[in-house]
Amino acid sequence: MSNVHRYPIGVPGTPWGDAEKALWFEAQTVRRSYAGEVLRKLDALPAGYERVNYGALSCDSERYPLFVLRPEQWNDDVDTVLITGGVHGYETSGVQGAIRFLQTRAPDYADKFNIVVAPCVSPWGYETINRWNPAALDPNRSFQKDSPSEEARSLMAYMDSMNVSPLVHIDLHETTDTDNSEFRPALAARDAIVQTVWYIPDGFYTVGDSEKPEPDFQQAIIRSVEQVTHIAPADADGTIIGKVPEQKGVINYEAAALGLCMGMTDARFVTTTEVYPDSPKVDDEVCINAQVAAVTGGLDWVLAR
Repeated sequence: MSNVHRYPIGVPGTPWGDAEKALWFEAQTVRRSYAGEVLRKLDALPAGYERVNYGALSCDSERYPLFVLRPEQWNDDVDTVLITGGVHGYETSGVQGAIRFLQTRAPDYADKFNIVVAPCVSPWGYETINRWNPAALDPNRSFQKDSPSEEARSLMAYMDSMNVSPLVHIDLHETTDTDNSEFRPALAARDAIVQTVWYIPDGFYTVGDSEKPEPDFQQAIIRSVEQVTHIAPADADGTIIGKVPEQKGVINYEAAALGLCMGMTDARFVTTTEVYPDSPKVDDEVCINAQVAAVTGGLDWVLAR
């Protein structure tokens, strides 16, 4: 397997400093609208939900306010569910899938769970179609105490302020071809490490927490999603992004140790979904529906267990 191509910023073999990170930030451009594609949709919420502002990004606080959606009337007698999207801003169906779930299916669970949705954790990343935040940090490696990522730090502070412990946390993501063309080369340059071009799984898969894998929960999500789209097979080495699957379409990572969003709470049932939007077998609508199916499949299983 070949190494990724050389990135145009920095000196090979030397990690980036502030100057290189500034050059990287200055090279980014707005390519779509957070206000038009996200905030405007959040103006039309299902009955019983409120939009709560929990901060804003310092790079442009007026352009990038941060919101969660939560029940107007909190029910202390039911469990809490956290759904997050857009931790990586470039992963479109994570954001749109969270919004679509709110618009179409959240009312079905209104009397069964308190559902909290953070649909776009990284709005600057959404607009610039980036994995990193403005400081060239990966928010989904930053959900840890005293996080250097504003996006991670703000959401963790809000969840702490709610003083609730979610039972379920579903974090909606994508794996795209730009992992090889842009983000792995950038990572190799930023950290002065070798990164190889890897096989991008063609299909949907989930990432569970190796400390609490809950295989039946993961399987329920896979079964729900495969009614909408295909599940990613393992590659020629028998792996999915370098990990041997625990079962069909499921791999496990150490969520808390890696600073993953799905490890930010003590939730028992956690998963990171991964959709492949560059597959010739899908379109944007299929990807969004797959994310909704992942959420409903997981929640239905939790209710029935």
